[in-house]
Amino acid sequence: MQFGHRHVPMLVVEAGRAYRRWRAKGPRLGDYAPASTLEVPVTPIQRACFPAVNFHTHLGRWLSPDGSWTEQDVRSLLDLMDACNVESMVNLDGRWGRELEENLERYDRAHPARFFTFCHVDWRLLERPEGPELLAKSLERSVAAGARGLKVWKDIGTQVRAQGRLVLPDDERLAPLWEAAGSQGVPVLMHVADPVAFFSQADRSNERLEELLRWRQQHRGGKERFHKLIGAVETVVARHSGTTFVAAHGLYPENLSYLAGMFERYPNFFVDIAWVHLQLGRQPRAARDLFLRYPGRIVFGTDVFPLREGLLRIYFRFLETADEYFSYTDEPLPGSGRWNIYGLDLPSEVLEKVYSANANALLGMGPGKNVPA
Repeated sequence: MQFGHRHVPMLVVEAGRAYRRWRAKGPRLGDYAPASTLEVPVTPIQRACFPAVNFHTHLGRWLSPDGSWTEQDVRSLLDLMDACNVESMVNLDGRWGRELEENLERYDRAHPARFFTFCHVDWRLLERPEGPELLAKSLERSVAAGARGLKVWKDIGTQVRAQGRLVLPDDERLAPLWEAAGSQGVPVLMHVADPVAFFSQADRSNERLEELLRWRQQHRGGKERFHKLIGAVETVVARHSGTTFVAAHGLYPENLSYLAGMFERYPNFFVDIAWVHLQLGRQPRAARDLFLRYPGRIVFGTDVFPLREGLLRIYFRFLETADEYFSYTDEPLPGSGRWNIYGLDLPSEVLEKVYSANANALLGMGPGKNVPA
């Protein structure tokens, strides 16, 4: 076969025909959006059945899509909360110092009992010899200013290094910080690790492959790293029994037996369900059993910014109804995995705890009153 320049046009034509034949087989997977043919009940839930506390939100830096904010943005958010029966929100973006003050002024002080801001600490302090004590004092100052808890992001265990060492949650240098949270009576909301799929090979068997291809930096390495991080969290919870820990995103929602064990072993351990309804809702019998067995240890949260009415109503439907096989998102295509979810149909006494009573207790508020207990 010759491949001279006179044959190039024919090769181009044949390549075009092959491409068209390939395209005729169907859409690209990323464009595939199958519509279910099941005829099942649809129960629209417009408002939470109990005044809800959204325990996992981000308002300090992402209230608007462009990262800015105005007074009208806050007013619009309050209108959305009122429309959906969301009584209050925990803002996890307080940071420290001046930025904490700005958040407290914008939310907590301007709208008492509607917002509760959590602070952060500056991990760079660990580079100093007295770093552990400085972290504890930073938290104490933030609580004195009005912070209602401490937020620990997933950079602990994956990115933060001090004096040449990666800092894991159970690093002995963090012990004074965890103890300070206990002595100050504020919860620690800790986001550690990521979905197990992010610690698996990004190949054709990975159930969140499309998400990993969109956000390649999310790939975290092997599963042994995941289990090391989860084990570090358990070590911290066990060592600091006087401190209340809330694990963000259900900690390990792919393994509800492990979560049940944590609840059994550690009375100071809680989880939020922010953006894990998509995991819980595809194992509805096991998830419902977990809620029924440990109703006092789970808090409602969303982790969506800006907050959307459509997404809130999906959470309500997931918790309150027995609806089957519906999307976990209000977006045209699901972004985190190609599956649907099922409602848990939780009883009222469980819903009241998950929506509000547990969160109010963690925040030191009177039951259902949003006033100091």
